[in-house]
Amino acid sequence: MIDSSDKLDQIKKEISRFVVGQQDLIDRLLLAMLCNGHVLLEGVPGVAKTLTVNCMAKAIDAQFSRIQFTPDLLPGDLTGTLVYDPRSHTFTPEKGPVFANLLLADEINRAPAKVQSALLEAMQEKQVTLGKETYDLPSPFLVLATQNPIEQEGTYSLPEAQVDRFMFKLKVGYPSMDEELVIMQRMAKTDSSIDIQSVLSLDELMQMRSVLDKTFLDEKVERYIIRLVDCTRHPSNYGLDLDRYLRFGASPRASIYLSLAARGNAMMNGRDYTTPQDVKDIAHDVLRHRLAISYRAEAESLTSDDLLDQMLSTVPAIEDVTAVEA
Repeated sequence: MIDSSDKLDQIKKEISRFVVGQQDLIDRLLLAMLCNGHVLLEGVPGVAKTLTVNCMAKAIDAQFSRIQFTPDLLPGDLTGTLVYDPRSHTFTPEKGPVFANLLLADEINRAPAKVQSALLEAMQEKQVTLGKETYDLPSPFLVLATQNPIEQEGTYSLPEAQVDRFMFKLKVGYPSMDEELVIMQRMAKTDSSIDIQSVLSLDELMQMRSVLDKTFLDEKVERYIIRLVDCTRHPSNYGLDLDRYLRFGASPRASIYLSLAARGNAMMNGRDYTTPQDVKDIAHDVLRHRLAISYRAEAESLTSDDLLDQMLSTVPAIEDVTAVEA
């Protein structure tokens, strides 16, 4: 059995040769890779979203594809299409860039609904339908998507059903002044090639996932996850006056991803058991895009993260047995 923590440290070290700062982003991408979950990255241009994903793909011995989403993109540009052979009078499949282990969907919110629909099947079912035939995608298959939160012209809002398929929504911010100084010194060169060494094979990744599946999660922590998700739907049951700020709460998929991510967080910290703090550490990234806030919340400049802060500080990690018995 491989040393998971050692391999993860090697990947972080390799990526850090080119990506300065953004340690939280790197950790979450590694966690998503372990948990087999898709990631949506949101941040202004130039904060190393695409660079980090590129470095991550190179550090893993996996098939990698990148596609730049544009308003004129067609579903076939992503999934592939059937090509007619006039000699044999038959159609043969020409597979698109989605047939990869890691797919970087750059500026995903620029693609129209038909493209999003095609990607939705790939993300959820891990398959693609071309004509009358269905083709399985390589295993593992992860979508790492980026979007720009400040530019709205020529963009399309992602369907709620698709947003819910992303395990994490990560907000990527600006580097500190010291970090930006290092970035300038390191990257202000005419040769910007990236020479990342592959340090993890797909077989080793699958071994690490088997370790994650065996990470202990006590029923008390499971019930804490359920209470937290329930609070996003019925905050008044927990003494929170937040109903007017929410249109709807998190789906059951949130409970599944919280369980997976909490165990993965424990594993990345070198533990074979999960604590409520593991749940709290990853709660914002799993839940922020699953809370639909109301216009009133927007008018009062409240975000889903603000509401989650109140929920995390209110929902008890240990169930009140006396309240249950009463």
